[in-house]
Amino acid sequence: MRVSKTSLFPALALAFLAGPALAEAPKVYAYQSHANYCPSGLQPVSLNGVICCGKPTADQTYQQAKSHPVTYKPRPTRSARANFDCPVGAKGCN
Repeated sequence: MRVSKTSLFPALALAFLAGPALAEAPKVYAYQSHANYCPSGLQPVSLNGVICCGKPTADQTYQQAKSHPVTYKPRPTRSARANFDCPVGAKGCN
């Protein structure tokens, strides 16, 4: 199998750019809770969605990291009108 320069360059560029992202350690977020059942010196933390005891490495809590302001564009609503053209006394008309 022969490798050409046109296919080798994008592969090397992708590997070079993906290196730091793959080497980054997962963030340990502080988890807000009323009860703390962890030993002294430790607090509830969230690591990849799992809550355990430890020391947080991120400056924000897990709830703050997961919440984001979502703005929705207001949509116009339609209202259906009752346009009955019924003779007086007919059934089914109001």
